[in-house]
Amino acid sequence: MSDHGVPYIPADSSVAEVTLRVLVVGVILGVLMTAANAYLGLYAGMTVSASIPAAVMSMIILRLLYRDVTILENNAVQTMASAGESLAAGIIFTVPAFLVVGLWDDVQWNITLAIALLGGWLGTMFTIALRRLFIVEEALPYPEGVACKEVLVAGEEGGDGMVAILYALGIGAIYGFVVKVTQAVHHAVEGAVGFLGSRLYAGADLSVALFSVGFIVGLRIASYIFLGGLIGFGVLTPLYGLIHGWPGGDITTGFTAVFLSQIRYVGVGAMVVGGVYTLWTMRTTIISGLSGSFSKTSSDGSTLLRTEQDLPLRGVSVAVVALVVATFFLYWTVIGSLLLALAGTLFLALVSFFFSAVAGYIAGVVGSSNSPVSGMTIATLLFTVLVVWLVGDLVLGLGTEDLVLATLLIAAVVASASAIAGDVMQDLKTGHMVGATPWRQQIAEIVGVTVGAITIGPVLRLLHEAFRISVTACMADPRPEDPTCSQALFAPQAELIGAIAQGAFGGSINIQMVMLGALFAVALIRMRMPVMSVAIGLYLPLKLSVPILLGGLVVATMGAAVIRRIDGDEDGTPSKEAEDAVASMKERGVLIGAGYIAGESLLGVLLAILIVLDIDVAGSLGIHALPDLPSLLFFLWFVAVFVALVAQTMPRGIGPGMVVAVVVGAVRRGFMALLPPSMSEPHR
Repeated sequence: MSDHGVPYIPADSSVAEVTLRVLVVGVILGVLMTAANAYLGLYAGMTVSASIPAAVMSMIILRLLYRDVTILENNAVQTMASAGESLAAGIIFTVPAFLVVGLWDDVQWNITLAIALLGGWLGTMFTIALRRLFIVEEALPYPEGVACKEVLVAGEEGGDGMVAILYALGIGAIYGFVVKVTQAVHHAVEGAVGFLGSRLYAGADLSVALFSVGFIVGLRIASYIFLGGLIGFGVLTPLYGLIHGWPGGDITTGFTAVFLSQIRYVGVGAMVVGGVYTLWTMRTTIISGLSGSFSKTSSDGSTLLRTEQDLPLRGVSVAVVALVVATFFLYWTVIGSLLLALAGTLFLALVSFFFSAVAGYIAGVVGSSNSPVSGMTIATLLFTVLVVWLVGDLVLGLGTEDLVLATLLIAAVVASASAIAGDVMQDLKTGHMVGATPWRQQIAEIVGVTVGAITIGPVLRLLHEAFRISVTACMADPRPEDPTCSQALFAPQAELIGAIAQGAFGGSINIQMVMLGALFAVALIRMRMPVMSVAIGLYLPLKLSVPILLGGLVVATMGAAVIRRIDGDEDGTPSKEAEDAVASMKERGVLIGAGYIAGESLLGVLLAILIVLDIDVAGSLGIHALPDLPSLLFFLWFVAVFVALVAQTMPRGIGPGMVVAVVVGAVRRGFMALLPPSMSEPHR
């Protein structure tokens, strides 16, 4: 394995990258990933991150067909294949909202294509400009980008690394098959109980992929994400229910409903303020990084290394201007108002770069799987509502339907740009580590976005005709075969966005919670805490933060055990031998984690395909899910297998007593990690 700071393929080497076979395989995988993830997102409210499964599929397909395939060809294929998945997230969260509010009776694929192309290309162009800043200068971790690199390197080198990744892939696939396809165990365990007029909640998403992400990002980031979830589910939601009351029905469902309808907007407000603050604190680096990117030569006048050659930023700038102009004509054509189209275009030009940068930064911290794309979309929508209200309502006096149409259309392009940004950054991080030529990989990304944009419209139309997208749209026009809309796709984000757009111009919007989140972010900033990580945890359901924290605790515990075994005590500065042993352990863990993520994600894609084909595996086999406790034990068994596989690289002689000691120490360090620096620093 190569060191993360040194490209796997040296800058002075030239190997095949974007070849004809890469384009063919990348396009086919891109279509499949886009279609499957579009359905999965509409059905379950989430998509799977496609970079790692795409890397595994690319590696297997290319190596079965060709003997001389290169690691950079594999990287280019996964880049193309994963682009459609990320673009699908931005589209399925916004475009179906046109159906929800009744503006469309069917998916208008031409407008959908325009939104996807303009937003996807814009997001790609912005991240090209930010590559050097986030990946080289700031060196953000990009956990899934790192894991994807390990997959590619293991496939290139074969041997023990290849065996480990394939072994872990098989284990992750078995887990995904049992949980997702056969549904023999629950995918989450959660519950709430009444307590002194309020309610207390506990829950965990039983995802080995999220556990693996926690192992990769480490305890500190995982702790802050969990802290945000703890505040949302442990403090704000019970307090809100105590004051305003709880909805009827199941106690756990009512608890979650309060969080979804009220408290997660606190996370949205915190993310907006956190994003502005993050970019403000990085303003000098951003300016210098962008200024340096305009130069075609390095500071000493020599030609840039192959591994630092982006697409010319002047050309990228011209492309951005052309895309903004094209977006203006789209807005003008659909909305019908020149002034509002111009205002929407100016808004696009001002905030799309901001949201793309924030999305790229968030993906760099917690990965694409946990990047709250829907939260960024809601934040985008809130800003759009303000612009449309000022121009369309106060100045032009447009009707409610026109205002809602303008809001959704303007927000959709911005949301698509921010949705693609995180994926592009993950891919460019992988390329940076394996030694890809940036401009070639950026071309592969553009091709992948284009394929996804062409695919998503027909897929949405097919799904709407087959099932109806959203219960609201179905009730307005049910299929004769399903008059009760029992088969309608849930599309939770689209339902929420449609409700916000309609509520904004009907006098009902949850601005109070958004403002509370903004104030909360200011308090975090004053305490010098990482506002974005806490805000992400505040927006995500607590059950998603639990496996991430577990992964962080495991890597911290195993690292401390290694140091204690070699140095005798994990306190103080570890020796060089201990540091090398911990690095070896973490590298092995990244490999195993990458296999777990790939296995579970691939089975998520398979589930989407099976559902589209109307194949009910669980129903055909007569399988009923086991209760919560066996489901939890099943998950923990796979966690134990993960630990056992990683522990093969650890020094011998680590006994149960030592493990107990380091677990206590890890919990203590996890608690200290949650404290603001001002409280955890020793007094002088």
